[in-house]
Order: sequence, then C-alpha cells, then structure tokens
Amino acid sequence: VQLQASGGGLVQAGGSLRLSCTASGFTSDDYQIGWFRQAPGKGRLGIACIGHSDGRTYYDRSVTGRFTVSSDNAKNTVYLQMNKLKPEDTAVYYCAASVGSSWYQPDYWGQGTLVTVSS
Repeated sequence: VQLQASGGGLVQAGGSLRLSCTASGFTSDDYQIGWFRQAPGKGRLGIACIGHSDGRTYYDRSVTGRFTVSSDNAKNTVYLQMNKLKPEDTAVYYCAASVGSSWYQPDYWGQGTLVTVSS
C-alpha cells in the first residue's frame, strides 16, 4: 500500500486549502483513510477519516464544521477540504490507511505535507 499526500502550503487565517491523498495497492475495499496532523512540539492527532466502501466520515471536534473529507474512488484519491483556517491549524498533515483496524491506528502512512496558517 502506498499513500501520497499533497496540497500543503502557506495560507492566511480564514483562508482555505485542499489536501489530496492518492492511495494505491489495496487488495480489498475494506479500509479507511484517515487524516492526521502534528503541530510543532505536539503529538500526532487524528482529525478526520472516511471509509472507502461506505463513505462514512468522522471528524475530531477541533475541525468539525470547518474541514470536510471526501473521496473520489475512480481516482483513488481522498481529499481534505479545509476552510476557515486558523493559525492553530498549522501542522504537518498526514494521510494514513487502516485495513480492518481502527482508523486511529493505521497500518500505512503517507509522507506529510506542511500547512502553515499565518495570522
């Protein structure tokens, strides 16, 4: 399984950014893609996930109402639309895949993409 995250960058507070995660190599449809972030000096936090087969989503309360996770299965891509960004959203963002396990304990990780929100 391979995961490739992209779309990070510098944005002003209140702005928007969309991250993409291209995933490949799965042998079944029973997996979830999660988005995690790690702010400077802090631990990694799971913020959103989506089930590949059923499209069910979950959001951490820190991003509920501002971030939206979606998928385009034809493109093997999961998106994280981030709106109303705040300086505290500054972090390295990772996508990860869970195969038959809790989305919060993924089996595979992609490389991170840096999001910087300026005040």
